[in-house]
Amino acid sequence: MAQHHDIDFVFREWPYQPGVLSARLVTARDGREVLQMRIEMGILQMEITARPDGERPGNFDTYLDWLKDQAAEAGEDFTLTEQQCFEIDREFLQFYHRRICCLALREFDRAVADADHTLALMDFVAAHSPDEEWAASHERYRPFVYFHRTQAVTLATLERSGAEAAIEELNRGLEQLRQFFVDAEAEEEFDEDELVQQLREMKESLRNEYHVGKTLAEQLAEAVAAEQYERAARLRDEIAKRKGRV
Repeated sequence: MAQHHDIDFVFREWPYQPGVLSARLVTARDGREVLQMRIEMGILQMEITARPDGERPGNFDTYLDWLKDQAAEAGEDFTLTEQQCFEIDREFLQFYHRRICCLALREFDRAVADADHTLALMDFVAAHSPDEEWAASHERYRPFVYFHRTQAVTLATLERSGAEAAIEELNRGLEQLRQFFVDAEAEEEFDEDELVQQLREMKESLRNEYHVGKTLAEQLAEAVAAEQYERAARLRDEIAKRKGRV
């Protein structure tokens, strides 16, 4: 007789909600914590560390780690194969799913780590892709990953260090996005970009909710722009003192 593994009860207990990203952390039978994402026709289950599907390509934590090892052995002539490109796409998708779940669950440090992995994977693709069009198809998502990373690091900093430090992290993320537009020779599109506008709205919301004026870094930038060098020097000293107290 065939053994049945009915999971209807899981779907009844956790119904799918259209338009809602539903995720949760649960404890597996062996005691480890796993992340689950409810999708329309089932559930995705992911590991919370290393590669989301739990595989260890070449006995490395991620496929990117394995590729870096292969590239180091091959030297400057290393170029990705068609199969490697396929496996990279799999890893991109897995880390995307886990990143958005971590954001939804306010697991901000984990979201930052997954965004950093994706950005590193993009860098590797740009350096070793056999096809410029394929590389460009990934590169166009870089602002979206920056956006997620900036959200996550800002909110993690807010919880640990307060609103002013969070706003400074958000400003660093905006500058990272600006540099992307500069490198793409599209700086004129920066101010109108939807992701940029959302981050700016987030910044103003933090200012209003926590009653934060100009941060020290923002004041320093203004002083330098206005050639107020003595004021700039005082602000640099204050920023250095604060960093020394962290």
